[in-house]
Amino acid sequence: MKKIEAIIRPFRIDDVREALAEVGVKGMTLTEVKGYGRQKGHTELYRGSEYQIDFLPKIKLEVIVSDKTLDKVVDTIIKAAKTGQVGDGKIFVYPVEDVIRVRTGESGEEAL
Repeated sequence: MKKIEAIIRPFRIDDVREALAEVGVKGMTLTEVKGYGRQKGHTELYRGSEYQIDFLPKIKLEVIVSDKTLDKVVDTIIKAAKTGQVGDGKIFVYPVEDVIRVRTGESGEEAL
């Protein structure tokens, strides 16, 4: 099993969620986060004053998938989240040792 963490633009989350549902992803965790990378923030004008925004709002999506569906899920996230501009995000993949469903005690892929 693998854990996929994707940092994406907030306005792309609905497209990503719908695309993941179509490929069989049943659950996910979303967190509102702030950060920067190559995009390096931007400047804004407010009441005549210019100020720098260093940390940009993003969404962190977390999902656990089986090894056999990993490539399909990653490709789906890329296609749904991509705008082609700097700041589209990153995807991280981690190994998962075990998953346990609290309600039933099931473990492994049955708990997904």
